[in-house]
Amino acid sequence: MKINTVFVERILTKFIKDELGKFHFKKAVLGLSGGLDSSVTAFLCAKAIGAENVLAIIMPYGESIKKDISDAKKVVKQLGINSKTIHINPMVDAYYSKYPIQNRVIKGNKMARERMSILYDFSSREKAMVIGTSNKTELLLGYGTIHGDMASGINPIGDLYKTQVRQLGKHLGIPEEILKKSPSAGFWPGQTDEKEIGIDYENIDNILYQIVDLRKQKKEVAAMGFSQKTIDRLVEMIKNSEFKRKLPLIPKISERTVGHDFLLPYDWGK
Repeated sequence: MKINTVFVERILTKFIKDELGKFHFKKAVLGLSGGLDSSVTAFLCAKAIGAENVLAIIMPYGESIKKDISDAKKVVKQLGINSKTIHINPMVDAYYSKYPIQNRVIKGNKMARERMSILYDFSSREKAMVIGTSNKTELLLGYGTIHGDMASGINPIGDLYKTQVRQLGKHLGIPEEILKKSPSAGFWPGQTDEKEIGIDYENIDNILYQIVDLRKQKKEVAAMGFSQKTIDRLVEMIKNSEFKRKLPLIPKISERTVGHDFLLPYDWGK
């Protein structure tokens, strides 16, 4: 799973520049959490289109993630990109004051969608494309919020597993404290991805690589020393989250009804 970081950097920066150019965008906007994925994406964007054309929006909730804000601002300073800090407390709290709920995951999903709505607002204001920051591990497992952090115009790191993103981050010069930070969606204090999933990313990525990239059967992967229970769980997560990786399905009525009597007549001459 070791990647050629120089080659990957070249491919991804060209991808960002080319895709923005196709749709006549000169700027990019992304959510910067102070974590590894968004930091790597910010570095790639700055290299691809110039720091002056990148807007990073830091969107904290509560006072428990001051370290994340600090790390995000370090990335902004190191790259020289534009940034805004917008606290999402007022929007989220206003909603839950009327519709209270105790479920932290549901509330976390609401926070993720609130952040994305802000990014798309600034996309319109700045005429900037929204850049996604989800890695391949998260996308495969459905470990993200549909129409939240999984929404974007393009997603440069979407074919890199979490451990590969870390390799690329080290090559790009991401601050050491971010490279070593435990991945977290920032839903609540102390929340980490690995703790919530119950498996460390090293094992997750190795299993997914064998199954998805190398197309090995589950029994073959188990024979390599991985837990059968863990393999089954990851495969189930992939299957159950398939809907998140697809555009909404549209049933094709026109193909089935053309030429039938129940179609309303249309006078093309009017």
